[in-house]
Amino acid sequence: MKKILIVDDEPNIVMSLEYIFKKENFEVFIARDGAEALDIIENKLPDIVLLDIMMPNVDGYQVLHHLKSTEGLNTIKVIFLSAKNKIADIELGLELGADKYISKPFSTKKIVKEVKKLLK
Repeated sequence: MKKILIVDDEPNIVMSLEYIFKKENFEVFIARDGAEALDIIENKLPDIVLLDIMMPNVDGYQVLHHLKSTEGLNTIKVIFLSAKNKIADIELGLELGADKYISKPFSTKKIVKEVKKLLK
C-alpha cells in the first residue's frame, strides 16, 4: 500500500484529500504544519507528500529543503499545493525540487491523477 502525507493547515482541504486517497487505497497521514510534517516523514517514510507552502512554524519550502538535502528522504515525491499561483512562485517551487506544483483551488481528480502518475 502506498503512503501519502497531506500537509495543510486548512481542515477542509485535509478532509477532502484524506477521504479521496483512502478511497484510492492509500495509507494516509496528516500534518497541520511543517514541523509535524517533518516528524511524520522521518517516522513513516511516505512515498509522496502533498505540501502546502504557507503554514505556521515551518513552511513548505523549509520542509522541501529538508527532504531534498537528507539522504534517504530525497527520493520522496513532493507536490506543492498552494494558493501562491504566480509564475515566479511556481518556478521557485519546481527549482527547489518539487516534482509538481498545483495551484489552489484545485480539482481532486487532477491531484489523484498526478499522484498516480508520479508513483508509477
